[in-house]
Amino acid sequence: MVKRLNPKQIDPVCGMSVDPEKARFKTVYKGKIYYFCSKRCLEEFEKNPEHYLTHGPSGMPH
Repeated sequence: MVKRLNPKQIDPVCGMSVDPEKARFKTVYKGKIYYFCSKRCLEEFEKNPEHYLTHGPSGMPH
């Protein structure tokens, strides 16, 4: 069994599972890396990161 160094992460905007090794969209906020399934989710997070970190994913922003 191969142990993964970076387990899948949850997109904080839509809640989708994201593989950090393949993620095209990511940002650093308060010293932590966040991964996103799409550019749109990244943009939504960057508008108001505290909202998503406080309230959790709210579904697709599209």
